[in-house]
Amino acid sequence: MAPTPLLGSRTLDRQTARTLPPGPRLPTLVQSLLFATNRKTYFPRWREKYGDVFTIRLVPSSRVCVVLSRPDHIREVFGGSPAVMHAGEGNTALEPAMGSSSLLLLDDEDHVRMRKQLMPAFSGQALRGYADMVHELAVAEIATWPIDTPFKMHERMRNLTLEIILQVIFGVTDVDRLNTLRPLMDKIVSVSPVIMLGGFYPPLLRIPPWRSFLKAQQQVDNILYDEIARRRGNLAGRNDVLTRLLSAGEWTDVELRDQLVTLLLAGHETTATALAWAFHELARRPEDQQFGQNAADHNADGELEAIVKESLRLHPVVYQVGRRLTETTDIAGYRLPRGTTILAAIGLVHRDPEHFPAPRDFRPRRFLSDDPPAPGTWMPFGGGARRCIGAGFSLMEGTEILRATLSAYNLHAPDPTPEPAQAKNVTLVPKHGARVTVTRR
Repeated sequence: MAPTPLLGSRTLDRQTARTLPPGPRLPTLVQSLLFATNRKTYFPRWREKYGDVFTIRLVPSSRVCVVLSRPDHIREVFGGSPAVMHAGEGNTALEPAMGSSSLLLLDDEDHVRMRKQLMPAFSGQALRGYADMVHELAVAEIATWPIDTPFKMHERMRNLTLEIILQVIFGVTDVDRLNTLRPLMDKIVSVSPVIMLGGFYPPLLRIPPWRSFLKAQQQVDNILYDEIARRRGNLAGRNDVLTRLLSAGEWTDVELRDQLVTLLLAGHETTATALAWAFHELARRPEDQQFGQNAADHNADGELEAIVKESLRLHPVVYQVGRRLTETTDIAGYRLPRGTTILAAIGLVHRDPEHFPAPRDFRPRRFLSDDPPAPGTWMPFGGGARRCIGAGFSLMEGTEILRATLSAYNLHAPDPTPEPAQAKNVTLVPKHGARVTVTRR
């Protein structure tokens, strides 16, 4: 099926433009730069000025993006027909890295089929089977941390979540192969959007830095294809995600490779950043840290998970998710033309006092109270048919890492002031790396 044309400078007529929600009149390039580097600041400003629904224009082609900030409006999108609300078409920039079979790039029947094959590897039973492996890797990582010396927690969490992906998701346990993969994977997960776009311009792939990225990607692919070949027909005694995928569905090698790389790119930086923010907040808040340590000591998973959830609420790693309309549709009181890009602003909902009292405060207990957040207001993993399939894995991973860390250490903040967020690709990361100091309990 041909992709839906973007509604933008080439397809937007003046009459249609007058029916769109209001929005800033800044040049497209300026809006795009503000969106890419500082959307956490400008989205609230634009909402205050233009209302709960506003329009921005982004590159390429001055595409029309309608931003939604109310849960009831976002539910219209998440609960709408996936055939009308295409998410895969909004992720085409990821194709050079993730591959054309990636779950994030598929729509309609292809997406349903692929998601169905992936789901058994992320069921509740499967997640319980991974928890011990995640905990063991977390214990090994935290044993290397310096005592009484400040360090950047974000870097440590990136190292740990990469190790979890290599061993728990990919199932790689051979020491030599792990030593080969770690530096290659670090190049892959650190890729910038500029490098990924090189896949659409083949001449660029012949010069640095695109050439070096392509070489690393090819080396990783060769190892992954070899790992897949070794695993086929030899699944006994293994409990990793790749093994479960091979057991649960019919896959080509390319399809498996694309899903594994998608899990790497979608699950590495996001989980590492959420945990870095969580430790940053706990180090600055002794009462909440004590709450977490008590939960770790008594294996209170619900309370540990509440810390992860509050970190994802206060510091949404992904500030918005997008859809492209395949046909003209009524949303949020507007009739939006085919080709419009819809942006569900998760970050605006999470900071709305109507849904989260004292929204700027870190309050894990809000998820455990008699009056928890209303359904559809906490949405760090998106929603509807496109809700992140790894959401459960991420929450389990965060719970186990918190349990291991808080059982062993007290956390201290070298600087008690809140650390600002900084845009990194599609995520918002701690600008100074979430510096903390630990001492043994």
